Amino acid sequence: MRDDVTIYLIRHGETDWNAQSRYQGQADIPMNAVGRSQAQRNGEALRALLPKVVDAHFVASPLGRARETMEIVRASLGLDPSGYELDDRLKELHYGHWQGVFASDLADFDAQGAEQRSRDTFRWRPRGGESYADLMERAVDWLGGVTRDTVVAAHGGISRVLRGHLYGIEPSLVPELEVPQDRILVLRRTGMEWL
Repeated sequence: MRDDVTIYLIRHGETDWNAQSRYQGQADIPMNAVGRSQAQRNGEALRALLPKVVDAHFVASPLGRARETMEIVRASLGLDPSGYELDDRLKELHYGHWQGVFASDLADFDAQGAEQRSRDTFRWRPRGGESYADLMERAVDWLGGVTRDTVVAAHGGISRVLRGHLYGIEPSLVPELEVPQDRILVLRRTGMEWL
């Protein structure tokens, strides 16, 4: 990451599947009312940084919950809600055959997969899905093209792997990093902070 770049990373607002502890991955689940209020809160937090953030690049994951988050944030800034780009590399981790499964049902649904994942959460890959290592590879590919301050609406997995890469976090700890939906993660080469 370049020394002169700041990334304002916003995780999409809550969905019903988040609230239910269901593996969501790339399933295109919409935000709920709580999620919309979280996105509004994040837009207001960014508004405190005006006019600086108006000149930033705005990009989102193409999944609906990230797009709606970005549109709420941009409206909060007084900007055209549709004035942003999409990038497939910012999609959430694909949970394959686990998508839609309640976390509490994993032991019955896929005991072997759950056990394998517990041994190496970063490298374990569900059938038809991705590992955190795979996700980090595509997120870092995206990061390599960032040349100016950027506001991003994406997902918890993206937030985790970018921090893991930028700050040399032990891979086994990356999947456990905090990913609040009502705060903005500010990433710089020299460190990070929450807004």
